[in-house]
Amino acid sequence: MFQNDAFRVLDGEECRRLLARVPVGRVVYTRQALPAVLPVNFALDTDGSVLLRTSRGSDLVRAVDGVVVAFEADEFDAVTRSGWSVVVTGRATTVTDPADQARLSQAGPASWMPLRDPVFVRITAEMVTGRELTGAHALR
Repeated sequence: MFQNDAFRVLDGEECRRLLARVPVGRVVYTRQALPAVLPVNFALDTDGSVLLRTSRGSDLVRAVDGVVVAFEADEFDAVTRSGWSVVVTGRATTVTDPADQARLSQAGPASWMPLRDPVFVRITAEMVTGRELTGAHALR
């Protein structure tokens, strides 16, 4: 059993700073009335929303466009038993504004997967929560 000697809740600014440090997270959504989790690379937009780039006809776009999803990213070190986790919850929408699409084509995330008819998906940061664990020790 372990006692947590340094657990703390992160504020929104800390959450965004940490999210900007990692390239991969997980989008959590519903598929056929069941929870589904998909690892994706991402970037943060200037307003703190999470941006994904995927194929317009993908199963992911069909499942998340217009619905509330969760997005989680983290970083942990098993040796020191420390790390952090941030969850962004909000509505996912396909970016349709031509000016926004043009801007994101230059500054948005590039997909790690080959894409057909690429599109950006924005997850609006309606709720951002995070926590940090800076070490735990075994109880004796």
